[in-house]
Amino acid sequence: MIKVLFICHGNICRSTMAQSVFAHLAAEANLADYFEIDSAATSREEIGNTPHYGTVRKLREENVPLIPHRARQMTRNDYLYYDYLIGMDTANIRNMIKIAGGEDSQGKIYKMLSFAGYEHTHRLSEAGDVADPWYTGDFEATYRDVKNGCEGLLAYIKENHEFTL
Repeated sequence: MIKVLFICHGNICRSTMAQSVFAHLAAEANLADYFEIDSAATSREEIGNTPHYGTVRKLREENVPLIPHRARQMTRNDYLYYDYLIGMDTANIRNMIKIAGGEDSQGKIYKMLSFAGYEHTHRLSEAGDVADPWYTGDFEATYRDVKNGCEGLLAYIKENHEFTL
């Protein structure tokens, strides 16, 4: 199993969207059985809450099944357990490293948009941030970024792991 954890500030908008989008892409590629996918927050603000209605609405518009989820905070054990920890922005990455113990000693922490376009370039890029729709209200732009990042992440994993189909 390849274990992927998506992380944002509150775990109700971007990371839950990424969790559902990545699971959907893996299923479409007949690779769902190879993955364990979850999401978490760097903060405690939304713990226990379900995904934001804007995320739910956008996923429904795109025919992406919503994975039932309640917000939780990332832990040090998550760092040890997951193979890929994908943060949505620079502040998330900084907080993820703190939670992980002050460093990314195992090279597991990535910014979501570093994978955008990977399926075409086969290179990770210096990445911008996935804007937080909690503040912007623009779930469309967030979805585009999340989908691009998830497509690239799946291509990266397919290139770096063996799958028996």
